[in-house]
Amino acid sequence: MATFTIYQLHFNSPLHVADKHEAADVSLKTVQSDTLMAALFSCLAKTGIDLPDNGNLGFITSSLFPYYQKDADSNPVYFLPLPMMVEQSLTKNPSMAKRIKKVRWASSNLYGRILAGESNVYGKTEGDFSYVHGLYLADKEMLEDGDDFITSNVMQRVKIENRTGQEDALPYFVDRVLFKDHSGLYFLVTGDTSMADKAIALLADEGIGTDRNVGFGSFTYTKGQIIIDTPETTSHQVALSMLIPESEQELQEMLDSKAVAYDFERRGGWITTYPHNTLRKNAVYAFLPGSVFKSSGKDTMGRIVDLAPSEINGMNHPVWRDGRAIMLPIRRKESL
Repeated sequence: MATFTIYQLHFNSPLHVADKHEAADVSLKTVQSDTLMAALFSCLAKTGIDLPDNGNLGFITSSLFPYYQKDADSNPVYFLPLPMMVEQSLTKNPSMAKRIKKVRWASSNLYGRILAGESNVYGKTEGDFSYVHGLYLADKEMLEDGDDFITSNVMQRVKIENRTGQEDALPYFVDRVLFKDHSGLYFLVTGDTSMADKAIALLADEGIGTDRNVGFGSFTYTKGQIIIDTPETTSHQVALSMLIPESEQELQEMLDSKAVAYDFERRGGWITTYPHNTLRKNAVYAFLPGSVFKSSGKDTMGRIVDLAPSEINGMNHPVWRDGRAIMLPIRRKESL
């Protein structure tokens, strides 16, 4: 068993999260851990609180994951990222095979079966796929309103380049992510949560994502716990956060198995501190949540890196990118 503190975010307004192409008409439906940690760190920095020189706030978070909740009084259903290359039950039905490939999330009560390496995680018995609901694995009773509790729509907005009115207004489109009923996003935390408590309270007022200046991304939150059923001895582990390995040697050890499965992404973005807020950060590659590696025997892995562009004169503070990840044990066969 693994127990984590969680922060459950209920959004009061639409959410927009820019993807790597930064197109306004496309929004991601979640926020990665390194972006979340940067936002929390930035909120604390604005208060004048003394922050550690190494960027370590004393806790590590997962990325933001979806949860479904009918109303404020009902129990939420927490979803976790499906580990990459989970063994798929054999099916001769092509349409069912396509449905299985679309699954990205599994409810926390089913996650223990996945971590234990069970041969069929898509239903109650072999050949049963009753847990498959769109992107999600869950008991049907848990998703009372179906699997569309997170939706998006595109709205038109207008950009005025010249406030004198002498230039034409420029229309553009923004993708808004909306959460049905009392659903939203949540994240796991391990470590000392005292700084996390201060930071999340500030972030709730400031909002998360882009277009915060027009009210996007504001939320209320509750703090609680989640228990995940984990196997005791395993040869592999799955990341719940963006992961930047500590060294080349650690990277080689992580990948030293035929059963590893991973994806990675270039992480960078814009500096948000005046007067450098028109400049880009340096970039670094990080593994995505759901990536599976050979076990290190550690509950957390990774490092914090400084992405401040060294060639910019006058840059008087680091720009931290937190690549530490929460890791869960998972059983894998050496050949899938």
